Amino acid sequence: MVVKEQSIVQVTGNTMMTSDKPIRIVGKLEEPLILILEDVLSSEECDALIALASDRMHRSRIGSDRAVSDIRTSSSMFFEEGENAWIQSIEARLSALMQVPLVHAEPLQVLHYKPGEQYQAHYDYFTTEAVANNRISTLVMYLNDVEEGGETYFPTLQLSVAPKKGSAVYFEYFYSDNRLNELTLHAGKPVVTGEKWVATQWMRRQRFRD
Repeated sequence: MVVKEQSIVQVTGNTMMTSDKPIRIVGKLEEPLILILEDVLSSEECDALIALASDRMHRSRIGSDRAVSDIRTSSSMFFEEGENAWIQSIEARLSALMQVPLVHAEPLQVLHYKPGEQYQAHYDYFTTEAVANNRISTLVMYLNDVEEGGETYFPTLQLSVAPKKGSAVYFEYFYSDNRLNELTLHAGKPVVTGEKWVATQWMRRQRFRD
């Protein structure tokens, strides 16, 4: 008999309650747990995040050593922890949604992809054994509608999530069976027409914030 591993997020029904609003689940994969969620952010919140981030963007980096690479060609920025009322409200909601205390959260990141820009297939957790406090889960929130391209694609699972303003995809990789973690290999497919804005929240295994 195959025993299902315990997931971080416990889901009952098709709606999840957060600190300030219910969020509807519109798609689900059991193992590894992947949830497609609607209205995680309001249209006003999406616009505010883009406006607050626009003048602070820099070329994205990858890995624990924060290196520039052709694997990831977007631009990005990180907000300060709880730097304003918008961020505080969103962080509280995401912590409740991801069912992990906020002190485990990395700073909220915003990314911008222009036509042709992408993030090739990668894991969000660090694959080196030297990382003591690794990532355990990811929430990718779409801040605008993309005319063509820009899907979040899980190649091993043959699963593609199209960007939709305010919606999000959640996935976790906290499993003792590393084969399940490896199924979360994913990519940000190239934007074909238009542009793509996303916000990403990562959670760590142990406390990350002071």
